[in-house]
Amino acid sequence: MEADGSELYGPPRFEPGDKVRAVHAVRNDGTHPQASRGSFLIAAGEVGYVKSVGTYLNRFYVYAIDFVDSGLLIGMRGAELEGIP
Repeated sequence: MEADGSELYGPPRFEPGDKVRAVHAVRNDGTHPQASRGSFLIAAGEVGYVKSVGTYLNRFYVYAIDFVDSGLLIGMRGAELEGIP
């Protein structure tokens, strides 16, 4: 990350089609309509695939991760994910 806090000066960590694993469990922050606020959506270690890469506040990459086993599409930051070869 650059001194001003923006990740966008470098390339995204992941590309569409990459296989990734959630580093931590993810709770609903109120933005996922199919679950109550605060409930767990994804368990730590769950595997998914990058569907698309977007940005947030012109500072951060956000990855749309398709967690196939759960049937959920969740937006996550790169620090919340690890790549799987």
